[in-house]
Amino acid sequence: MLIGTAPSTQLVRRVNAGAMLKAMRGAGVVTGTELMASTGLSRATVISICDELVRLGWLQELENQRGAGDYIKGRPARRFVFDDSAASVLGIDIGANKITAIVADMAGTPLSQVTMPFRTYNVSANERADVLDRIAADVLKKAGVSADSILAVSVGVAAPVSRDGEVLTVQEFWKSFDVRGIVSERHGWHVLLENDANLAALAERWQGTAQGVDNLVVMLAGDRLGSGILESGRLLHGQLGGFGELGYLDTVDGVGDTYGIAHYAALWGREVLDDTKGTKLRKLCGDDPAALTAEMVFKASAEGDHAAAQVLDRLAHRMARVIGSISTLVNPELVVIAGAVAASANALIPAIEKQLPDFTFTPPRLATSTLSDGIVSVGAIRHALDYVEEHALDLSPSSLPKRADAS
Repeated sequence: MLIGTAPSTQLVRRVNAGAMLKAMRGAGVVTGTELMASTGLSRATVISICDELVRLGWLQELENQRGAGDYIKGRPARRFVFDDSAASVLGIDIGANKITAIVADMAGTPLSQVTMPFRTYNVSANERADVLDRIAADVLKKAGVSADSILAVSVGVAAPVSRDGEVLTVQEFWKSFDVRGIVSERHGWHVLLENDANLAALAERWQGTAQGVDNLVVMLAGDRLGSGILESGRLLHGQLGGFGELGYLDTVDGVGDTYGIAHYAALWGREVLDDTKGTKLRKLCGDDPAALTAEMVFKASAEGDHAAAQVLDRLAHRMARVIGSISTLVNPELVVIAGAVAASANALIPAIEKQLPDFTFTPPRLATSTLSDGIVSVGAIRHALDYVEEHALDLSPSSLPKRADAS
């Protein structure tokens, strides 16, 4: 709850400053009166914090201009505008076979995006660190942004992360790859870590099909299944960051593991190839089972291939069990299937919806994400912006170099 009296502690002042920045981002020119209405804060608090945010470089105060014949009783209203170019943030998604990075301004507008693959699937920590360095340099150069202007970096990882940003080190790989330490030491940035599916949930609520939805599950459903969960608009972590982890699916009848839609579409597609001589599915893979991909199975089904359609039926049944189990546990309003398979997975929605009541008494609405496979890095931008807003009074954009195209 916002506190409308004169701030008595630095904590209250930080909360109020963050609320004002949220209200001003994307709002254009606003007056003190408008900020009072949108935040519920008192005039004294609004003006005091605006003055401090102007001093720090977050806001610009505009001159009030009156025409020669204009007359306005009393002092003219003070007008402020949020400076989108005050600083920048960096969002990074460290995937299994590639890294994606986005640089954005303080409005969350992307300035550049770069994706770099790894040379092999099983990548050492050193190679990941080297690729991370290269992609950071490349994405900053393309954005016209200096490394010194980055106020926060958020990194998405495929591992449980606590609410304090600590990776659950029971996962052996992350013991050898201290991504936060590497990025912080090499570049001097403040680095935040978060689970990739959690970042996908932030992205979906911010810019996706789940805008305005407070009770939400977003499932990354490509090669593996992972979920990020929002309850009453709050991202849930659990004691050690394991909330939303889907390892329990190993024991769910008809599911059995955490492999995702892309994995089983290709696997089950190969299983039916022997019975599909001369069909669209076989033609798409050139009679080579090893070349068959999930995209080919969805394409063949859309073109009327009966065997491919049977694979999609199996996928829908399996996903109905998965979504039914998690919906019974957390009772979301909406479940969004996201990641690289999202566009294809839209074909599964009708069959999943039909079967969901067999597996849960509280079936949610279903949708597929429109944010494509960049969803995690988009969520990382949102995560970094949240941090900056929360700590706005401790940061001074006025001392940072501007990007090359900033006025």
